[in-house]
Amino acid sequence: MTDFTFQINNDVKWQYNNYFLDKAKNNKPVLQRAIVKPSRLVDIVADKTKFNGWSAQNDSRDLLKLDTYALGRNDSVILDFGNHHVGYFKVDLQHVGSPMDAPTYLHIKFAELPAELMGNSDEYDGWLSKSWIAEEYIHLDVVPTTLVLPRRYAFRYVQISVIDTSAKYKITLANPELTAVSAVLNKKVLKPLGLDDPVLQKIDDVSQKTLQDSMQDVYEDGPKRDHRLWLGDLRLQALANYATFDDRQLVKRSLYLFAGMPTTDGRLAANVFTEPEIVADDTFLFDYSLFFVSTLHDYYQHTRDVEVRNDLYDTAKKAIDVGLSFVNSAGVLSLDDRYPVFVEWSNTIDKTAAAQAILIYALKQFITLSEAQKLPVETYKNQLKQLIDAAKTYYFDAKEGLFVSGPERQINIASQVWMVLAGVLNSEQNYELMAKSKIKLFPITGIATPYMYHHVVEALFIAGHQTDAIQLIKDYWGGMIALGADTFWEAFDPNQPDFSPYGSVMVNSYSHAWSCTPSYLLRKYVMKLAV
Repeated sequence: MTDFTFQINNDVKWQYNNYFLDKAKNNKPVLQRAIVKPSRLVDIVADKTKFNGWSAQNDSRDLLKLDTYALGRNDSVILDFGNHHVGYFKVDLQHVGSPMDAPTYLHIKFAELPAELMGNSDEYDGWLSKSWIAEEYIHLDVVPTTLVLPRRYAFRYVQISVIDTSAKYKITLANPELTAVSAVLNKKVLKPLGLDDPVLQKIDDVSQKTLQDSMQDVYEDGPKRDHRLWLGDLRLQALANYATFDDRQLVKRSLYLFAGMPTTDGRLAANVFTEPEIVADDTFLFDYSLFFVSTLHDYYQHTRDVEVRNDLYDTAKKAIDVGLSFVNSAGVLSLDDRYPVFVEWSNTIDKTAAAQAILIYALKQFITLSEAQKLPVETYKNQLKQLIDAAKTYYFDAKEGLFVSGPERQINIASQVWMVLAGVLNSEQNYELMAKSKIKLFPITGIATPYMYHHVVEALFIAGHQTDAIQLIKDYWGGMIALGADTFWEAFDPNQPDFSPYGSVMVNSYSHAWSCTPSYLLRKYVMKLAV
C-alpha cells in the first residue's frame, strides 16, 4: 500500500526566530508523574480473536510471590501493568544460591500489545530502523542491584527473560514499577461524554488515554517511536484536547516551535525534533504546512488569544502564499515531487483532488484569521473563488455525481471527503455526494489509518449522515478495541489487521496521536444530537 521515500534536503536554508523559540521554551510543560505497579503476571497464549492471534492470560504464578521465584537460564516472567503507559521502568534483583561467579545476562522486551512479545527482532525486515524495537540486552556484573532503565518506553507489558546466570546461582525479581509521565497525567476531562452508549463510552475512554500518553514535552505523534511533533498530527490532537483536557499551553508551545523554524522561502517543516536540541526536520509535506494555518485558526477560535494570533499571523500568511504559488492560471493546484502531499499512507490513491480541497479548506481559515486581524482579504477571496470553481470544473464528474482525481480520473474516498470538509458544494450537494460515496466506495478499501478515517467520519457528520458516521466510529475504532487495544493505533486496516506502512508490525505504533479524535467527534457532533 505504501512505498515511502525519506526526504533528504541538504540545501534547505532555515530562518530561525529566537523570539518565537523563546516563547515555545517558556510554554514547555512540567511533566506530571505517577508510580504504577504491575497488576498481574501473564502468559501470552494463542487467541484468534485478538491482534495477530495472541492475548495475555493469567500466569499460574502469583505476582505477590514474585520475589520467591528463582530464575535461571531461559526462564522468564511477563509483567502486565494493566493499561498502556509512557514512562520509565525499574526493578530490584537479588541472587540466590552460591556466590555470583558470572554476570547476569537479561533480555527485556516492552510491548503495547501481547503479539509484540511473540515477534523475533532478528527476523525484522521493515524499512524503519531496527533500533526502534523496544528491547534491551543487559549484563549485570553485580547483583543485588536496582536496575533502572534510562530510556522512556510506551508499553503495557514487560517481559524479563534470563539468557543466562550460571550453574551456581539464580536471580529473583522484586518491586517492579514504572514512573508514568504526561503533561496531563492527573488532569480530569472537563466535559465528560455523558452518552448512554457503552460502546461509544469505551471508545471515548481509549481515545482520551491515547491523547494523554502523546502529550509530553510536545504533542508527540507516537510515544513508542518518533517522539516527534508532526503538524498533521498536531492539528487533530489539538482538536481532541480542546474537547477533553483543554491544555492550551502545549498547543501554544507547538505552534511557536513550527513558527520559529521556517525556511527562507516560507515553507514549514512537517515535523520538529526536540532532543538533544530543537531542530526542524528536512521533510516537507504540502498539506502539513497548510495545517499550521488550520491549527492556528482552531486555536484562536477556541481561546481568542489575540497575542498568539498576532504573533503567528505572518507565518500563516507565508504558508498560504507558498501553497497558492503552486496554483496555475486556471485555478488548479499543480504540485511536484519537491513538495509532496500526504493525505493518507497510500501510493495507490491519487491525491490531486484532495490536495486542491485541502488548500481551499486552509485558505478559508486564513481568510477568517485575516478578517480578525482587520486586514484586506479581497485578493484571497478571489483566489478562493477561483480554486472552488476549478474544483467543480476539473474534478467533479456530473455523470458519476462524484469527484475524480488525476489523469486516470480516479474516484476515491479521500477526494469526496476533503471536498465536503472544504465546503466546495452546498449542504444538499454534500448530502448527495456522501450518499453516492457510500454506494460506490463503502465498505472502505485502500485506507489504513485512523487519520483518514477521522476525515471520513467528519465528512459524514457534516453532510448529514449522522447514523453512518456513528456506526463507522463503532466499527473502526471499536474494531481495534475488540482486537485488544488499550490505546488506538497508528495504522489499522480492518481487512488486513496486520498492515504496516513500514513493512513490519514490529515497529508499528499502537498508541498514536492521530487516532485519538473520537473524543472530539463525539463531543462536537454526537452530544449535540443527544441534547
